[in-house]
Amino acid sequence: MDWLLSDISTFYKVILASILIIVSTILTIRLYGLRSFAKMSGVDFAVTIAVGSIIGAAVIGTVSVLKGAFAVFCLISLQTVISLFRNKSEGFENFISNDPLLLMDGEKIMWDNMAAARISDSDLRGKLREANVIQLSDVKAVILEATGDVSVLHAKDDRKIDDFLMEEVRRSPEKNFA
Repeated sequence: MDWLLSDISTFYKVILASILIIVSTILTIRLYGLRSFAKMSGVDFAVTIAVGSIIGAAVIGTVSVLKGAFAVFCLISLQTVISLFRNKSEGFENFISNDPLLLMDGEKIMWDNMAAARISDSDLRGKLREANVIQLSDVKAVILEATGDVSVLHAKDDRKIDDFLMEEVRRSPEKNFA
């Protein structure tokens, strides 16, 4: 039963650590902007997970609040530097980011892409239902985004998808490093 209970001073430490680490994280996000948790790229996703882990470790006392706050600051700073380099160098962008991958082209399921992305047909069906698709004929495209999210573009009419939206989407599973 000792694992369930703790002395009252431990609770006060957790409360104080929670307040301090959240305040320091909010200050860091205010310094660097909301993009810190935007999950636009794999780097953003990794930083978000790491920050969550650090916050948890600081709250329960695995690491000090100061170490946790500094680690959060360093990760978000590094994320900002990486995003600046991504904007300046296409080669760097290609190196650190995955391109979105086409999973469905209209009604046609791209089975090779699905296999390469390890997406099952039941996963695809779930994403189509989540997007309120009721007829496969309404699907214009299904795209596995660089963040791992799945986008479903659909409409009942015959409008084409704007080229801008499909610009970086790969039609085959091979990664282009050029």
